[in-house]
Formats: sequence, C-alpha cells, structure tokens
Amino acid sequence: MIYSVIVDILASEVDRIFDYEGEGLQVGMRVLVDFANRRKEGYIVEEKLTTDCPKEKLKKIICPLDDFAAISPEMLELGRYMRNEYHLRWVDVLRLFIPAEMRMGRVKTLSKRQASLTSDKLDEILKSLKPNAAKQRDLVSFLYNNGATFTAQLTEKFGNGALKALIDKGIVKINEITVRRTPYKDLAQVDGNRHVLLPAQQNAVDTVMSNLSGRYLLHGVTGSGKTEVYLTVIENIVQSGRNCIMLVPEIALTPNMLRQLRQRFGDNVALLHSGLSQGERYDEWLRLKNGEAQIAIGARSAIFAPLSNIGAIIIDEEHDSSYISDFNPRYNTLDVASFRAKQNNSLLIMGSATPSLTGYYEAGQGKLKLIEMPKRINQRPLPKVEIVDMSAETRSGNKGIFSRLLTERLTETVLKGNQAMLFLNRRGYSSFLMCTKCGYVAKCADCDISLTVHREDNMLKCHYCGKKYYMLNKCPECGESSFRQGKIGTQQVVDLLSGMFPDVKVLRMDADTTQTKESHGKILEAFAKGEAQILVGTQMIAKGHDFPKVTLVGVLDGDQSLHREDYLATERTFQLITQVAGRSGRNEETGTVVLQTYTPAHYCLQLAAKQDYIAFYKREIALREAGSFPPFCEIARIIYQGESEQDCIDELTAQYAELTNLKSANPSSFMYLDKMRCPLRRAEKKFRFQILMKLSVDSLATVLPQIYAICDDKKKNSVQVFVERNPQNLS
Repeated sequence: MIYSVIVDILASEVDRIFDYEGEGLQVGMRVLVDFANRRKEGYIVEEKLTTDCPKEKLKKIICPLDDFAAISPEMLELGRYMRNEYHLRWVDVLRLFIPAEMRMGRVKTLSKRQASLTSDKLDEILKSLKPNAAKQRDLVSFLYNNGATFTAQLTEKFGNGALKALIDKGIVKINEITVRRTPYKDLAQVDGNRHVLLPAQQNAVDTVMSNLSGRYLLHGVTGSGKTEVYLTVIENIVQSGRNCIMLVPEIALTPNMLRQLRQRFGDNVALLHSGLSQGERYDEWLRLKNGEAQIAIGARSAIFAPLSNIGAIIIDEEHDSSYISDFNPRYNTLDVASFRAKQNNSLLIMGSATPSLTGYYEAGQGKLKLIEMPKRINQRPLPKVEIVDMSAETRSGNKGIFSRLLTERLTETVLKGNQAMLFLNRRGYSSFLMCTKCGYVAKCADCDISLTVHREDNMLKCHYCGKKYYMLNKCPECGESSFRQGKIGTQQVVDLLSGMFPDVKVLRMDADTTQTKESHGKILEAFAKGEAQILVGTQMIAKGHDFPKVTLVGVLDGDQSLHREDYLATERTFQLITQVAGRSGRNEETGTVVLQTYTPAHYCLQLAAKQDYIAFYKREIALREAGSFPPFCEIARIIYQGESEQDCIDELTAQYAELTNLKSANPSSFMYLDKMRCPLRRAEKKFRFQILMKLSVDSLATVLPQIYAICDDKKKNSVQVFVERNPQNLS
C-alpha cells in the first residue's frame, strides 16, 4: 500500500505530500519516516495503490507512532479547508489537531504502581506476621481498611522495607494502573440546584432546538441568563447521544464555566486550553478522542477537539478578538466553527451582550437567526452608569487616578460590606520611564516600544517580546537620576488602594498574576468567597464573571482604547465598557458604574453607559459602510519582517509593483492599496513593513489566490512575508 505523508518540518519547501510504502496503517496516523537521511515524524493524509515515485526511490514507513489514528478523516477535511481558506502549510494545520506534547514523544499516558492485599482474611494475614513487625502489620491493616493504594503513599507512610517484605511474602500484590491527570480537580462546586428557565430563556432554547442544524446569534444583555440557555441546549444534545464544543474567549473564564458543566454533567466534560500542563492536556484530549467525554470546553484551541458526531458548537462572547489567531497559523475560530457545524449538520450558537458588528450585520442579512434577550433575569435593572469628566477633575485640583465620585462610591461599597471591581486595561506599575532632564525614554532593545515599569520585582519589561531589564538609577544619555513615570498600571492602582483602605483586602488579576496554571481560578474563587472586597484587573475581569456581591464597577481609563488608529477602536471600546459594566448589580442590590473619561460626550461612551447596543450598531455600521470597512469589504494586510531593513524594503517594493499590476487588471476588486512602515516599526529584532489593501467581498475568490501567489514568490529568504485577513491589530 502507498501512503501519502506530510513530514513534520516547518518549511515551505517541503509543504507537500511524500509517498511511502507500508502495510496495515490508517489515514490520520502519526508515523516515523526516513526523510533526507534523518528520522522524522509525519502524518498519513491519504492511502492509494499507485505512486508516481520511481520504485528505487520509494522508502518504507519505519513504524507508526501510536496504535490509533490521531487525526480523523473529518479533521483532515477541516485541514484542507483551512489550507485553502487561510493559505496555511499542511504541517501548521495538522499540528493544531493534536496536543503539542505528543510530538517527539514528550508525553505518554501516566502509569502508577498500586498495592493491594492478595487475601481479604485479615486475621489470617496478621497471624502469619511476627508480632514485632509493627510496620508490616500496620500497612496490612491500612490496606484492608482503605483498599488499593498507590505504592508512593505507602512507602511514605510505612517505609519501603515493610512494603517490599509483604510483596516478597505474597501478602501484597502490585498492579500498574493508568492515572488520568485532571485539571482543576479541586475546583469548588457550585449550588447544584437546577434553575427553572424564565420565559425569555425558554424561548431561546425552543427556538434553537427547533432547527438542530441552524445558525444562531444570541444577543442577551449582561445578566440575562445566556449561560443557562447554553447548559440546557448542551443537556438536550448530550441526551440525544451527540457531542458538544463550548468555547469561551479567555482562559480566565474556563474555571467558572468548567465548574458549572461538571456540576451538571460530571466526568463527561473535558477541558482544552494552552494553560494546562502537558500531561493534563494530553489526557483530556485522549478522553475526547476515545469517547470518554462528550463535552469539550476551552478557549480558541478547543474548536479542534477530536470529537465526531458533534451536535452543537457554542461560542460565548463571540465578539471577542481572541477568537482570531494573529500569529502563525492565522485563522478565524468562528469560520472554523461554522465549517465543523456544516460537517456535522449541527447547531452553531454564538452569544454576546455586545455582538460584533459583522455578526449582527449578518443576522440582519439572514445568514444567522437572531434571538434577543433584552432584559436581565427577574427584571433586575441594569446598573446605573455615572460618567466623570476627568478634565474637570484635573482643573479642580484632583490629579490622581481616582475621581472624587469613585472614591466616594468605593468608600460606601466597602463600608456596606459589598464588593467592587476596578478595570484598567494596562498592567504593570506605569507605562514608561522618562528622564526629566533630556527626555530619554527607556525602550526595548529588540522592539520599537517603551518599557513598562514593574515595581513588584523592580524591573522594566517589554510587553511585546517579554524581555526584562534592570531598573534604571541614572539616565544612560545624560546621567540624570530623576525620572518621570507614565500612565498608571494595575500594580500602582493596588498600591494606591492599599493606602486608601489599609484594612481592605485587594486582589489583582492581570497577565502578571496569572502566569501559573491554576492562578486564574484561585483569584476568582477567592474573590467569590469574599476573601477580598476589591478586585483590580485588566480585560480578564471584564466579561463572563458573576459575583453577586459586586455592586460597584469603576472604569479607570475609559479612553484608553478609544483613540487608537484602528477602525475597530470604537467598537472594542463600546464592547469592553458595556461588558465590564455588566459585572455590577447582578443580584438583588442595584449596581453602580463609575466611568472615568476625558471625552465624556463621545457617542461611544454615552451609548455604552446606556447599554444601548442597537443605537450604537446603527451609528457605527453606517460609518463602516460610508468608509468601506468590514463587513463591506475585506482588509488584507501583507507583513514584511526581517533583521535587514533594506531586504524588507526591497522585497516589499518588488511585490508592491506586482500588486499594482494586479489592481490595474482588476480595478473593481481593489478599493485601496498602499505601502508603509508598520506602526510598531521593529519587534523582536525585526524591522516591519506592510502593504494594506481593501478588497471587494465579491471578488475575494478571484483576487486572494493571486495575492497569495505573489507573496509566495518572494526572492529574499531573510524576509518573512505573510498575509493577514481582517487583522484585529493593525500595529
């Protein structure tokens, strides 16, 4: 039999099929092959009877790497779609479908030795042991009372000698058993009482279940009970014998959703995301692969869960930009989910309190069925939003980050025993360090970006590449020892709060405090238990969380994302503020939100304060249409990056000339074409340039393949060239 193999090498030159000879293997198996006189891993993507390869050059597959096909035919079909849709290499796609730890044999199933008694007659066993063999007798009694126990636990408790002696006497036997590594196994359980669906929730469930292959956009305000709709739909699908995928945008949101799913579905749930340990990720993937779990939950990568017979794919917070991968391999999770739903003739449900403009527009065009949930559960009011003009605060003498109103509301909240959440989407202590004499700003040596002050470890950090630097005592340019620091970050907010409320526990949640595997869950659980009254955080705290005692939300810098040079800036600001405001007042007591801004009259902030999505959508979609921005066009961005600035310029210039010719031949396909430096001019030692295009949606099928072909035909190996479609970050 001839097997077509994709060799696991990240190089465009070998991004093609190589034929090998073999017997008894399956399509989708990982195999070991001889490639260029080296042993390399590969993936079988096809089997056939003949080959064009000369017989004398045809090599044999050395061996399979697993006793099962790691990649199903369904996933291979998905891989072909992603290759064509996003112009990806085979190996980039196939690597998405398996845990990275499987490659190079870095992880296996975990086996442990377990001891048990060979007889259940305790009296007879004890009579056979000498009276002075105290540890052996205690070990036997322990096994009799507790049953089979891991040998590591026994040797720690009774010593290795006692256990070995009992094994030699035939009193204790040892078995090797497979142990499953379970993420968040100590996750606290929630109230298991099943909630009776309210009319709006029941209507949503009935609508969805009326067409089990439908595409739905569930637009429900914060606190409207969307999660209970998801859980009920999953329950109905699982009871029918089919499987489900549930996606959340942030790893920080997985503990709470996992807790609720486990409460209802027990061990039938598996978690997939990049924050798990190697062993946990492999074991959870294997449980899904083997049919031991029917429900996969996780962040973006969980869309590749190895499930078949999928009955529903649910995407919570569908508007979130994290669903679009902005590094290789680049793909849109919503597109992938739609393809998998079509493969399985299954439900696709996308939910949000602030749907993406593209999603809501498609619902208006009939591509999605819109379900509205405009009220909070039990008619609870939306929080009252108070906008504070920080320019007026500054003029009146208050130059701090907290307005007088926010300070007053925080004091009231703390005295009442309630909780508050303060949102600032800027981690660290301050955003830059500047010499007060010569104006020198500390920047990363590898990136065109200022370094952020991190006071806790007294370091300067680059938030782009992660590089760390010692704190400056003197200016390297002029020797001055006086520095001015930039905008306040979450670390400094916590310090200020500790000074204002010395007896109040404050927690911080950002990328710096959530670096360990279970740190997200621990911080959120501590806050949920009332161990702290104030939670300070970045966008990790902005969505999906439900804390009944939170009655105050403070937005410390409502302008931060509003004035970026990006057509998505206004939409993202509206979504972020609406989402974080929705964390307040989700129980009996009415919530309050203090929104601090220097542009209080801006329509985005005014409508976010009212949580009036419809009014915002109508205004913003009209601006998009007038300016020819998505969804009324497709933006394509070609990035050129390399350590040689001149090589990047040469490659860009040559390809820009070809694109100009392409535009001349297809004038109706191009709304815009230009070349320029990237706003972030240098990153990780590489210079960056770009070509930006606006393309007609109707001509994508014709023009995009030609653009990809131009990019593939690059002349300089020192330059990386790649295409982004509708990029979420234009820096």
